[in-house]
Amino acid sequence: MSWDVLLLPLPAGIASIDELGVDHELPPIGSRCGVLDALQSAVHDVDLTDSAWGELVGPTWVIELSIGEDDPVESVMLHVRGCGDEVLPVIFGLARALGCRVLDSSTGDLLAENTPAGWHAFQGFRDRAVT
Repeated sequence: MSWDVLLLPLPAGIASIDELGVDHELPPIGSRCGVLDALQSAVHDVDLTDSAWGELVGPTWVIELSIGEDDPVESVMLHVRGCGDEVLPVIFGLARALGCRVLDSSTGDLLAENTPAGWHAFQGFRDRAVT
């Protein structure tokens, strides 16, 4: 079970994805090569051996990066497993490197950098579901 967050190139001024019109088309994050370079620069330990499906391992967490094979790259899904708030700066560092915002796919909320509520809520749900 993972906490899935989506990195999207959303405008800085919106507080919710609902503020986008139905006809609003997001620009791509960037070229496939540019996205892979930005991810590698942001976090040197990221394993991009499979350029469509990266992995980043921390002390108490793992992030799988679903990048896909499209060029240009439209979005990056992060599948986060484990525990510990030290994963949050990594998530937001990846988002900044790509010029993206972080969308919690379980709630539809755009996440603020210093607000761990979505991550904590997921961990509580996960812990109740697996016991």
